[in-house]
Amino acid sequence: MTVKRFCDNLTVSSDILGEQLKFRNGKLAQNRFLKAALTERVSTYDPENPQKHGLPTEFILNLYDKWGHGKFGTILTGNVLVDPVSVFLKIFSIIVFIQTNLESAGNAIIFKEGDGEERRALFSKWAKNMKQDGALAVVQLSHGGRQTPITVEPNPWSASDVKLSGERRFTAFGQPVPLTVEQIKTQVVDRFVYAAKFAHETGFDGVELHGAHGYLLAQFTSPTTNKRTDQYGGSIENRQRIILEIYDAIRAEIPASTGFLVGIKTNSVEFQEQGTTVDDAKEMCQVYEDKGFDFVELSGGTYEKLAFHHMRDSTRNREAFFLEFAEKIRPVFKNTIVYLTGGFRTVKAMVEAIENGATQGIGLGRPITAEPDLPKKILEGSVASSIKNALDENDFGITNLASNTQMQQMGRNSYQQASEK
Repeated sequence: MTVKRFCDNLTVSSDILGEQLKFRNGKLAQNRFLKAALTERVSTYDPENPQKHGLPTEFILNLYDKWGHGKFGTILTGNVLVDPVSVFLKIFSIIVFIQTNLESAGNAIIFKEGDGEERRALFSKWAKNMKQDGALAVVQLSHGGRQTPITVEPNPWSASDVKLSGERRFTAFGQPVPLTVEQIKTQVVDRFVYAAKFAHETGFDGVELHGAHGYLLAQFTSPTTNKRTDQYGGSIENRQRIILEIYDAIRAEIPASTGFLVGIKTNSVEFQEQGTTVDDAKEMCQVYEDKGFDFVELSGGTYEKLAFHHMRDSTRNREAFFLEFAEKIRPVFKNTIVYLTGGFRTVKAMVEAIENGATQGIGLGRPITAEPDLPKKILEGSVASSIKNALDENDFGITNLASNTQMQQMGRNSYQQASEK
């Protein structure tokens, strides 16, 4: 069967995509490709047993076994949460409830209450699978905050009490409770640091703080959701404070000299009233550059205003959804590596984005669930673009469903088992 692609023109050289990226701490990525985070939601779910809760499954290991043979420069995990969900502990015959915040039931979780040999062994295997053909393995650390489904937590934490409207995956969201200053330290900063140390100890090359798409850290940075009047609210400096505290605390435990990467995913724009603007994003990114982040992944949108499609026709030919915003932000970066994720389909557009200075790295998401070795094929010169299916690329809902279905198929067997068929 003939596979349809967005482009069959192999005249554009992919050589620039195969160039190494050197991070400010000396770590090297073997090429410019980033496997972007795609939430798997297939980890174990056992809220009454912390030791068995949020463990990576064979399904996840199989997925990353295949991406681990795809010749990426850097591979990100999907959302790995730093806060458990609905954990009930029985202490001296008293049931103690720990309030929790997940992006979804089935997330992989790193949390001190669930630490143990099994969790560490599974995460170590996960890292090993990601690094099989030379990729750097990076854990995306996240906290759901107000985007925790109401079926998981009716009153999740957030920066303020601004409730998330609407539904996602047919599930509504509860009324959030603002974190106190003390809880910001103990239930957010400390948990991110613990998870980063765990990732370092189990063989990962770094972590990415998820500060985009409306998750907890973005709930602090966005004026839409941050109505605080203390040191964590008001000015951009205050709204960014939690992220910088997490970075400093991680670096106090894992210095840059170890080669361990600390990056952040941040919105270039939010496309909603009172949301983060491109000027806000530029100001925040200047701080990330000055602070010492190893990389920044630029994206955009929130649950209330999804932006994983072209917001206007003028952007279609350039492919990347957030390219025009990245071009405005990119000049602030001198030492921090920049990745741009969302919309790339052809070698031509990828190469042009790099040559024009909009980005240094290319993040790929939905295209690599149909073709987990897409970077390898591009670098070998055998394809000029990703596979084009019959779906409307501008319909995030249907393409996301198709991508999830493809991941279900990918996870059924290992790379070796699939190769033997």
